[in-house]
Amino acid sequence: MGPGCSRPGPGLQASRRARRGRCLRVLLADDHPVVRWGLSCCLTANADIHVIGEAADGREALRKVEELSPDVVLMDIDMPQLNGLSATEILRRKKPEVMVILLSMHPYAEHMARIVHSGARGFLLKDARPEEILAAIRKVGAGETCFSPDLAREALRHFAYNPASDFPGKALSYREREVLIGIAEGLSNKQLALRLGISARTIETHRGHIMQKLNIRSVAGLTRFAVARGLVILEQKSPR
Repeated sequence: MGPGCSRPGPGLQASRRARRGRCLRVLLADDHPVVRWGLSCCLTANADIHVIGEAADGREALRKVEELSPDVVLMDIDMPQLNGLSATEILRRKKPEVMVILLSMHPYAEHMARIVHSGARGFLLKDARPEEILAAIRKVGAGETCFSPDLAREALRHFAYNPASDFPGKALSYREREVLIGIAEGLSNKQLALRLGISARTIETHRGHIMQKLNIRSVAGLTRFAVARGLVILEQKSPR
């Protein structure tokens, strides 16, 4: 680690560390090795930022957070096993002190409601300049948020033309929305129970409430609803 760097203790201490000039511990989560390498080269040249580990998918990112206790995670949205957005939502519940900056090649303006509610502290496109990424890490490390201005403009434009999508799943509770997302992602009750840390029977109860509230009686119908409201991010086919 660079001069003056030390392992931080648990809790919401990142803003104090940043102000004192101590290192921010960063975990890189992206399924492309060359992207992780590029980010690492960009970040390690700075004495106030220490790259402590890498992950190639969402599940590995969650494991590495448990093992390494980073301050900030640079999290790609489009990853196998568990996408970065779902991983961020899990971290919001289990590790709220860990700050996540989402990265993607795609603007995802229509998913802004879910991105904001995921607990992410920032969102940047992968064509951001190195200095923008560094500034975002420092801002988030100081307790602020950092969302790409281009994304914010696209999101505002999307909401202006699609006012009903401002609050997707409005009739649902936060937990019901989490269950709906899992159903639409194709998870079984057992898999969803494991993700959310509740019983499969409770998942089934939530499923019943969701169907009743939305007046939708099939998994296919729930999936179509979730996709139409921007709650589920479909796999992008264009090259990243």
